[in-house]
Amino acid sequence: MTPFLRRLNSFLSATVLLIGFQMPIPAFAEAPAKQKTLSVVPTTNPDGWRILQGEDLFAAYLANSGGKPIVYPIEGPGGQRMTRDFPMLDSTPGEKHDHDHHRSLWFTHGDVNGVDFWADDEGSGKIVQIAGEAVVDPKTGNVVVTTKNEWRDATGKRLLSDTRTFTFGAQQDQRVIDCELRLDATDGDVNFGDTKEGSFGIRVAGTMKVDAKLGGKITNAEGLQDGEAWGKQSNWVDYSGPVDGKTVGITLFYHPSSFAAPCFWHVRTYGLFAANPFGVHHFTGGKPTAGVTLRAGTSLDIRCRVLLHQGKFDPEKAALEFAAYAEQAMP
Repeated sequence: MTPFLRRLNSFLSATVLLIGFQMPIPAFAEAPAKQKTLSVVPTTNPDGWRILQGEDLFAAYLANSGGKPIVYPIEGPGGQRMTRDFPMLDSTPGEKHDHDHHRSLWFTHGDVNGVDFWADDEGSGKIVQIAGEAVVDPKTGNVVVTTKNEWRDATGKRLLSDTRTFTFGAQQDQRVIDCELRLDATDGDVNFGDTKEGSFGIRVAGTMKVDAKLGGKITNAEGLQDGEAWGKQSNWVDYSGPVDGKTVGITLFYHPSSFAAPCFWHVRTYGLFAANPFGVHHFTGGKPTAGVTLRAGTSLDIRCRVLLHQGKFDPEKAALEFAAYAEQAMP
């Protein structure tokens, strides 16, 4: 390469990086001209929104499924269904019908002032959406879903509130969902108990899971794989495997400005994939802690990036993606 081309390469790389830091999802700033645009369509039964790329489904944000908001379905850049269909659908071949509270992509916790929001049993807590909107950002072309929600116990009493902003963006070889959650102690102190049952969860497609023995693999930022990644602290974890004969994957990044970063990971070879900022003792083997108490009138923030990719997982590329994500200024 000539000196001129090297200088040009460096200039272009720096320019793209600077543009990326100014955009909510940096990789989308230089989308190719033929890139299909994103749009959003409201849905009913259940209420929510469908996010489309051109005429292709990207994802749907559902206000209530099993007593909580979820994102389902989720399709990668090649059109493969990336998360498990059950229990929303029970006819997908090869899927195990276990843990029916594992619904595609969700955020809950197993002990909030003693109430279990992770499960969806009769006595479990419910997260109820009370307001929401979905728009296409005119500057970025991304779809932004913003909702306000109340965490209620089995009697209907509100324990806390949250605001969720999910930003959906896409380019040719990957799709991204940026997830920002602000938990507000609107009704007195809130204790998030020390339990492994939480919190930002994904249940991958049945053929992707390690236990399917079809090539599924878990990898964290430290290079630990499969069962060794469970209960470890890390900046990110990838879960990759085959869907419809193609290798695809989900990399989940936990932003360093998020509460308790880097968090522990409740990631299982049977397909569960969860970032847990509140649980400790199940992962470390120590004694139970007092959990995390959010004082009345205060808030905490959780920020995650869900990257849907095609092809074999590249840990070096993931490290660069995380570095760019970590540099973004957050509100």
